[in-house]
Amino acid sequence: MSMFGKGKTCNSADRIPAACNLVLLGAMGSGKSALTVKFLTKRFIGEYDPYLEDIYSSEEIVDQQPVTVRVMDTCDQEGPVNSERYLSWANAFFVVYSIDNMESFKGSHLYLQTLALHNKTFRPQTPIILLGNKLDMDRYRLVSQSDAESLASRFGCLFFEVSACLDFLSVKHVFYEAVRRAREARGRGRLVPAVFVSEDKALIDVPTFITPCYKELPAPATAKLVTVKTSRAQSKRRAPTLTLLKGFKIF
Repeated sequence: MSMFGKGKTCNSADRIPAACNLVLLGAMGSGKSALTVKFLTKRFIGEYDPYLEDIYSSEEIVDQQPVTVRVMDTCDQEGPVNSERYLSWANAFFVVYSIDNMESFKGSHLYLQTLALHNKTFRPQTPIILLGNKLDMDRYRLVSQSDAESLASRFGCLFFEVSACLDFLSVKHVFYEAVRRAREARGRGRLVPAVFVSEDKALIDVPTFITPCYKELPAPATAKLVTVKTSRAQSKRRAPTLTLLKGFKIF
């Protein structure tokens, strides 16, 4: 017998990062895409194609544990329609509104109602975060913190306010908090092993009527050109690809 005792068996699954699927929901113009890009690249881009829906992937370390964070930036023109495409896929949800737009806040009610109904039939329940965006526009605020806190309390979800324009650390914090909550919901602090798929190939546990397109956004130093493909079956765009360069403001 070795003087050091029995050696530890290394399970190959332990070397595979867990995966956490995050979905951003909310009215058009609430800043979902800006939040997504801020988290992945630390950059702020001020203009987006509002009809684009994609899934992005990033390798992160959350509380000393590696995790593959997949972010679905959704495009809903009429509220939570065809929500099946993300309900069974997500490990956690963000419901995003703009603090200077009361209509976007009213729209968040519909999403929270849809998610609450979904959670009634699933155990463990999927964590939900109500996220007020555009805190840099506080002087034009139309949605008070107290109203948002009341709404979050009503649906039993977390509430944060951030600025995709200004503060990367606060945006990173809420994304990491979503991963933590998802881990807790899964139990024992672990998520399912990541499944890596090649570009333009569907993930097996995603509903078959969408084809997620995973893109790794460039590092902050090179975040000048991002090319993504639309994966939304209902998209009315004629061109199959979109280059995020012309007309975009990168700060």
